[in-house]
Amino acid sequence: MFDFEKLLVYKRATVFNLKIYSFLFSNKNIDREYRDQLKRAAFSIPLNIAEGTGRTARADRRRFYVIAIGSTFECVAILDQLKTLNFITGEVYSEIYSFAFEMTKMLFGLEKSLR
Repeated sequence: MFDFEKLLVYKRATVFNLKIYSFLFSNKNIDREYRDQLKRAAFSIPLNIAEGTGRTARADRRRFYVIAIGSTFECVAILDQLKTLNFITGEVYSEIYSFAFEMTKMLFGLEKSLR
């Protein structure tokens, strides 16, 4: 087992990515640019956690965790825009938002431990 697979935040990021993918799969009427950007941002979260975990230098690991945080923020901003455009219900938005918020707190903790 790789070290990143042991991290709860990696597992949560994988579930978050699946939540975004499921949302996009069931809402094919969303503009292609929004869909592509949201899919890429969500997918980059677990990828950056995994890549960061593989780095030996603390600064390198921290940088990848910071990128994962930024990608999470990007997802939330896109979802906020989709909510404004009425492509996502308040209920679904709140569920994904809460998940992202908890995941971000975990990522900030991981990043802080490397300062």
